[in-house]
Amino acid sequence: MTPEKIIFLIVAGATLASGLMVVTTRNLIHAALWLVATLFGVAAVFAILNAGFIAVVQIVVYVGAIAILFIFAVMLTRKDMRDSGPQHNKNWWAGALLAVMTFGGLVFLVQSWASLSKAAADIPSGFDAVSQLGNQLTSPNAYVLPFEVASVLLLAAMVGAVYVAFNRK
Repeated sequence: MTPEKIIFLIVAGATLASGLMVVTTRNLIHAALWLVATLFGVAAVFAILNAGFIAVVQIVVYVGAIAILFIFAVMLTRKDMRDSGPQHNKNWWAGALLAVMTFGGLVFLVQSWASLSKAAADIPSGFDAVSQLGNQLTSPNAYVLPFEVASVLLLAAMVGAVYVAFNRK
């Protein structure tokens, strides 16, 4: 086994463990911090795959914006940070069965995908993925509208958190 595979397995295991902790911990702040660890693990996987730009975007957008906004909103609401309700319902097995079936379907699709074995040599020389992505994000004919809608949604979430936390005297 190569050192890259060992590092990948360690990072993947830590990411899966922290993802499990996100959904099983009872403290909401701890769940948000485990989410930050999970998102860092995903960024590390991108870095292992030599996708440095995507790894940095993962950290800046998800860890730097969404997770911190979530922690900010939770702290502003000043609610009880522990979930006192039941952690399982009587139909938990249906969700688990659906998750296993979805995973099996994804494994089947990935195994039967013929393009998966193509080498990176098929990419034309001089191809700059970062500039192509920048052009697509800022072009009026591409993704500028969804990009701006996401920013307005994040702004609305922050304004809503401040409004909920506002103490009227």
